[in-house]
Amino acid sequence: MAAYLALGAIVGFLAGLFGVGGGLVLVPVLLFLFDAQHFPAEHLLHLALGTSMANILFTSLSSMRKHHQHGAVNWRVVRDITPGILLGTGIGAVFATSLSPYFVGIFFTLFVYFAAAQILFDARPHASRQLPGMAGMTLTGILTGWLSSLVSIGGGTVVVPFLLWCNVSLRNAIGTSAAIGFPVAVGGTIGYVVTGMSIHALPAYSLGFVYLPALFWAALASVITAPLGAKATHHMKVGLLRKLFAVLLIALATKMLWKVLT
Repeated sequence: MAAYLALGAIVGFLAGLFGVGGGLVLVPVLLFLFDAQHFPAEHLLHLALGTSMANILFTSLSSMRKHHQHGAVNWRVVRDITPGILLGTGIGAVFATSLSPYFVGIFFTLFVYFAAAQILFDARPHASRQLPGMAGMTLTGILTGWLSSLVSIGGGTVVVPFLLWCNVSLRNAIGTSAAIGFPVAVGGTIGYVVTGMSIHALPAYSLGFVYLPALFWAALASVITAPLGAKATHHMKVGLLRKLFAVLLIALATKMLWKVLT
């Protein structure tokens, strides 16, 4: 319980601070915790992905509320991208659970390395166009949802650069990304629950690939700390924290890659 509470507190703060769902941290740590509890090895990664996605339901709502209070959410973008997000996340969850944990684990760690490099070097695309129309937003939503569900993230790693490219300010890109995390989590969670319902070797108190005790304690802490992270975005310089966060991601990804390969 204590481990899940601490993990949820850290993930919630990071989710609010950077507009991400927290899955980049949550998945590898849950993987290690589930392994320590001797859950079935063949389902460890899918349980971590599904539980992380369900936790984003709570972190996204909590951080979205705080960003909305600061006027940092572009609700037109959220409205236009949500249909594609819901479709893409459902496809992504089915796709992830149909693949071997070995392949998904390697793909996840490579994606974390990419996200960490993006954060560490503060790589931002130059604003070179305006937001696309409905068709473009739907396609962007499908791709974002598919990738987000596959690696169990709230979509911020994809959405924030996309919005910056479309001439949205960094503050609004982070706030809007936090709001988009909710439909990402809805579609992804449904996908992981449905695809795991037919698996009978999962631990007790699992709902599909969502392990409910871990979800309860992590979500309880994350909903408290997510607004603190969102508030910090508007009141402090986060450059050093971004770099420390990137180093943490690299360390977690390396440890997870080693576990997958061995």
